[in-house]
Amino acid sequence: MDKQPKQIVFEELKALLHERVVADEAIRNEHGVGFSYHACTPPDWVVYPSSTEEVAEIVKICAAYQIPITPFGAGTSVEGHILALKGGVCIDFKLMNQLLEVNQADMYATIQPGITRNQLDDTLQDTGFFFPIGPGVNATLGGMASTRASGTNAVRYGTMKDNILSLQIVLPDGKIIKTGSKARKSSAGYDLTRLFIGAEGTLGIITELTIKLHSYPQAIYAAVCCFPTVEAAVNTAIQTIQKGIPIAKVELLDAQMMMAINRYSALNYEESPTLFLEFHGSPSELEEQIAQVEHIAQSFGAKEFIWERDEAARTKLWRARTDAAPASVALRKNAQLMSTDVCVPISKLASCITSTQLDIEATGILAPILGHVGDGNFHLTIVIDPNDAEEFARAKALNKRLVERALAMEGTCTGEHGIGIGKLSYMPLEHGDAINTMWAIKKALDPLNIMNPGKLLPAQD
Repeated sequence: MDKQPKQIVFEELKALLHERVVADEAIRNEHGVGFSYHACTPPDWVVYPSSTEEVAEIVKICAAYQIPITPFGAGTSVEGHILALKGGVCIDFKLMNQLLEVNQADMYATIQPGITRNQLDDTLQDTGFFFPIGPGVNATLGGMASTRASGTNAVRYGTMKDNILSLQIVLPDGKIIKTGSKARKSSAGYDLTRLFIGAEGTLGIITELTIKLHSYPQAIYAAVCCFPTVEAAVNTAIQTIQKGIPIAKVELLDAQMMMAINRYSALNYEESPTLFLEFHGSPSELEEQIAQVEHIAQSFGAKEFIWERDEAARTKLWRARTDAAPASVALRKNAQLMSTDVCVPISKLASCITSTQLDIEATGILAPILGHVGDGNFHLTIVIDPNDAEEFARAKALNKRLVERALAMEGTCTGEHGIGIGKLSYMPLEHGDAINTMWAIKKALDPLNIMNPGKLLPAQD
C-alpha cells in the first residue's frame, strides 16, 4: 500500500531533524493554544529548526505535499495566531534565539526570531543601547514582527514596523530572500520588509531580523497621577502630545484596573483613572517637560504627581502596569481572559473610551481598561467564565460594538494585537475591497495556502 502524504512528510522531517521532530500529544497541545480564550487546536507535529537552511528544507517538504505550516514563538498571542487550524507542522523557534551581531557605530543588531524581548534586553544591557518595543509579555522578536507589535514606548519610538531595517524570509516554496538593507532609508523597489511585518506568518517565515537600536537615555523619570475622570486623564495625554512634549510612555488605567493591580500587587494607589508616565532625556530637559505636563494635568483636575527617579522605584512602578493582565484575571476565580484592543485618532480617544465604559456597565461584564493613550490605542481585559455560554456571547457582542465604534471614528479594529482568527470577521468592514488586493498578494506568494492558513484574511466566497 502506498504511503499517505502525512506519513511521508513525517519520515522526511525525521530524516532531516531526527529527535527535533515531536509528535507527543502534550507538546502538541502546548503549541495549539495562545494566551487567550480560543480553544486548543494542536498541530500534527512540532519541529525545532536551528538554522534558516533547516527552515527552508522543512518548508520544501511541506510544500511538496501541501502540509500546513504554523510558526511559533513564545505562544503569547491573544487572537489565535498560533492555532493549527488545519493541523500540519508547527515550527518552534526556541533553538533560533541568538543575538548574531551588535553594530554600535551604525546602531543596529541582527537577531534570530526566537530571541525573546527579555533575552534581548539582558544581552544589550552593557552596550549603552536598547530596543524600545516591548509588549506586556515576554514575546519573541519574530512573533512581535509578525504581529506588528508595539507597546508602552510606541508614542516616542514607534512600533515594530518603524524599528526593523531588514528581514530574512523563507518563502512558501522554500526559497530564502532578504528584504531591505542596513541603511537607515531606501527608495529601491517595493517595501518588502513592511509587507512581511504584520503578515502573521501567512506570506513566509521570518528567520532573521536586523533591528534599530536606540541610545540609552541619560536620565529616566517616571510618574503616577490620578484624575477625577477618564476623560480628564485622556485629555491630559492628548494635550501633551499635541504640544510636542517628547514623552516616552503615557499609559491609562481606569479605576477598575487600578483596583485590580492594588489587589494583585499589594499596592495602595488611589482607585481612580490614572496615568503612568515616563520621560527620557537629560535631567534639565526632563525637569522642563515635567513642569509642562504637570501644568497640563492640573488644568484637568489632576491630583499630586508621584515621581520616581531611581531605577528600583521606577521598576516597581512599571511592574504594576505590566501586571495588569494577570491582575484582571485574578479578580475572578477560574476566569479566562478575552483581551481585545482598538486604536482611534487621538482626538476621538476620550469619546471612544467613555462610550465604551458606558457599554461595559450596561452589558454587566467585568472588563478593566488600560491604554497606550499617547497613540490612541486602548485595551479591554474582558474577564469571563469560559463555561458560561451566555456570558461569552455578551462579551463577544461587547467586543463587536467596540470595534464598530472604533471604525466609525476612522480607527482600526486592532492597534497591536493583530488579527489571527479573533478579529477575522472585522477585516472586510475595515478594509473593504482592499481585502481582494491582500488575497492577490497571498495567492501570488502562497498559492497552496500552506502558510498559517485561516488567519488574517477572511475566506473568499
